[in-house]
Amino acid sequence: MVQVFVDGVGGRLPKPRVLAAAGRALGVIPPPLQVLIGIVSVQVGASLAKQLFAVTGPAGTVTLRLFFAALVLLLVWRPVLRLGRRALPVVLAYGVVLGTMNLTFYQALARIPQGIAVTIEFLGPLAVALAGSRRWLDVLWAVVAAGGVVLLAETRGDLSLLGIVFALIAGACWGLYILLSASLGKRTEEGKGLALGMAVAAVAAMPAGVIDSGTNLLSPWVLLIGLAVALLSSVVPYSLELEALRKIPPRVFGILMSLEPAVAALSGLLVLGEALHPLQWLAICCVVAASIGATRSVRDAP
Repeated sequence: MVQVFVDGVGGRLPKPRVLAAAGRALGVIPPPLQVLIGIVSVQVGASLAKQLFAVTGPAGTVTLRLFFAALVLLLVWRPVLRLGRRALPVVLAYGVVLGTMNLTFYQALARIPQGIAVTIEFLGPLAVALAGSRRWLDVLWAVVAAGGVVLLAETRGDLSLLGIVFALIAGACWGLYILLSASLGKRTEEGKGLALGMAVAAVAAMPAGVIDSGTNLLSPWVLLIGLAVALLSSVVPYSLELEALRKIPPRVFGILMSLEPAVAALSGLLVLGEALHPLQWLAICCVVAASIGATRSVRDAP
């Protein structure tokens, strides 16, 4: 279960060598702080992306993020297009799921506060982590997480139901993404499958992005912000997390990553001015506590 959080939280996969070198240059930063900076970078990137919605719409913003992320990965890894019969379906499925996950999450982000969107989406990897567990303690954590969802439902009067639905779909895609990530790692070399999968995701999202924003995607300042979102959401976290994972156990990494919903809520408050009700904060704390508890209940793999 711990490995699920390490490989799946934030939708992150093995990092390219260029980013690994950047991570080594940041080795003077304590590993826990590196993980926390990476989490903050991801959520600030999401907040910056939300501010771009008025110009490019959620789908257009996703298209920019995936396009620039794919461009960087393709330039770094230079993968060949010839894939085996076992690898091709996985790469295609991975890319489609990744694109759908981002599209639905950004649609949720456009309708509900960032902290709530991330909290609901986080239920996906948590469900995968708890699936099949026979420990009574993990059942307790599942109940705690469910309690958080109930608390969010109690505040649904000021939340968009469609936004909640989009966040749930994004969470389900996140769960599928985790499972596909394992297959991708087995059937492709290093980050080449990731680069190709990201390119598939960008192509899959592009029609929706063009319809949503049209020629606004070509504005120089929009392209610049899109690049910044891609860097904040991908490049910085990749480098920091890679360096941190060399020095801390996966269980500790998973516990730190469990703070992501809370950091998302704080980023939404500070960057976007999205104030939450006390019950909504309590709901977020329930999901964070369940994630930390589920991660701590598993011993580190040898």
